[in-house]
Amino acid sequence: MITDEQLNQYRLSGEMVRVVRDNMEANDVKGIVVAWNEEQVMIRRRNRKVVKLDRSYIYEPVDEPRSNPEA
Repeated sequence: MITDEQLNQYRLSGEMVRVVRDNMEANDVKGIVVAWNEEQVMIRRRNRKVVKLDRSYIYEPVDEPRSNPEA
């Protein structure tokens, strides 16, 4: 699970993050961290829609290579 410190760093920098939910790259969500609580993270996508995602997913910068969720 991603920590509050990591989420706050992403929010303050405005860095685009990739949320890896499963093995299919097409299911990744890319956007900017807006807010979070104990269970969910709100991500603003490029089309300005906001989605709520579980904190147990993998959150990583878009410019880094994609992680494998099974590892």
